[in-house]
Amino acid sequence: MTIGFSSRAVRSTCVLCAAGLLTLMPAAAAARAERPDPRPPGGAQAVSPQRAVLYRSGTQVRPRPGAPGVPDVSALSWVVADAGTGDVLAAHDAHRKLPPASTLKTLFALTVLPVLPGGIRHEVSAGELSGIGPGSSLVGVVEGGTYRVSDLWNGVFLNSGNDAVHVLASLTGGWRATAARMQAEARALGAFDTHVRSPDGYDAPGQVSSAYDLAVFGRAGLRNPDFARYCAKVDALFPGQDGEAYGIMNTNRLLTGADGVRPYPGLIGVKNGYTSNAGNTLIAAARRDGRTLVVTVMNPQEGGGHAVYEEARALLDWGFEAGDRVDPVGTLVPASARPPQGPEAVPATVTTARPPRDEPGWPETGAIVGVAGLGAGAVAFVLRLKLVRVERG
Repeated sequence: MTIGFSSRAVRSTCVLCAAGLLTLMPAAAAARAERPDPRPPGGAQAVSPQRAVLYRSGTQVRPRPGAPGVPDVSALSWVVADAGTGDVLAAHDAHRKLPPASTLKTLFALTVLPVLPGGIRHEVSAGELSGIGPGSSLVGVVEGGTYRVSDLWNGVFLNSGNDAVHVLASLTGGWRATAARMQAEARALGAFDTHVRSPDGYDAPGQVSSAYDLAVFGRAGLRNPDFARYCAKVDALFPGQDGEAYGIMNTNRLLTGADGVRPYPGLIGVKNGYTSNAGNTLIAAARRDGRTLVVTVMNPQEGGGHAVYEEARALLDWGFEAGDRVDPVGTLVPASARPPQGPEAVPATVTTARPPRDEPGWPETGAIVGVAGLGAGAVAFVLRLKLVRVERG
């Protein structure tokens, strides 16, 4: 792996990676047990009556006098939430477990973005592109090509490139380790419906999420400046094989207005997805008059491939119009997601290691070894670096 750091910058790189590991500690501790039960941890009786409403089937809304009617949409599951307060304004089968397709890349980004500086340059190996599922969306990463991490993130967010996801996952411990860390991150955020099997969102047995969890991921992502910047991009340049960059465009048509879909005023992202098993899925966020809404739509049953955008449009319009004329039916910040208190909140050990200075190749080579978490839930990975030159600009 080639990256753009001088030997003087090694210390900074170690600090960045260690800091990224520290962000995983609460998540790793939270990942000790799978929760196949569709109810909240401990059962619906363990949460307030208001929060338990979201575990009921059907459409949930609490209108006040004068509130507009909820639009009739065909999606199997959807959520409308206020990104600022976390209030869920309305929902339909919010915790129904369904395949998420590429909207799961939002959880991948939440997990991996903090530990990979965007300026790192990496030469891709053949092994990093192995195992990509047939029919996957690709941005065009090639073996032997050199890419900045920021290029790869453009490929993830704009082109939904599974090839870019595979390379980024290889840089932070590999496919299985990344899936485990994503699972831990979901639990730390209070997203208990999500079960990660393939970090790129490609259909895999047992891989599910929910409209509620996707809203949690979208809201959390908007609070990360890098995530928010990537997911709002309409287009970007991507390095080509011949050294010439080519243009890529965001596949979120509600953002770009492509293929006859009208762009939504004030849209700021987040991520769309499609597989034959999941159907069309979408996390959409828009800002209007100082308020930001997050809408998730999973698998519309009518209207064709663009229905996911039109149903999200209708739900966003309703949410902005309803404003304060509805009472929340739940929240995206359940008590189960609060940081642990007491002995379990003690930070785990983070260790850095490097070859002795008399070892051939130092300071060109180095390693950062991290352990995050406690007990059986600990997560560990190794990030190996080859330091070649400083990338400026």
